[in-house]
Amino acid sequence: MKNLFIYLDSCNTCQRIKDELDLPGDVALQNTKEQPITVEQIEFLKEQTGSYESLFNRRAQLYRGRGLHEKELSDTNYKELLLDHYTFIKRPILIYKGEAFIGNSKKVVADAKVAIS
Repeated sequence: MKNLFIYLDSCNTCQRIKDELDLPGDVALQNTKEQPITVEQIEFLKEQTGSYESLFNRRAQLYRGRGLHEKELSDTNYKELLLDHYTFIKRPILIYKGEAFIGNSKKVVADAKVAIS
């Protein structure tokens, strides 16, 4: 998997983290709204985390809007939702030298900074 930063251009947190990481020139940018995440990327991220659920953003407006908070979702459901709409993917995601850094927690951002430096 190539070095990649997956983010949402309209997300202030994604923009802040992108700037904070000072990404090297070999990291491609992928605005997930314009370039949806691929099956290959989802599979790679699942291998990194162990489940599709760990990639899922429960804070997405569609999560409640579709009544998903009231349902028992399987790993297959999570995969389908992740591929269905860009807001369901946790972001940002940095894939760097074969390792994925997913989400915006301070620890994830700090680990990504160490990996880049």
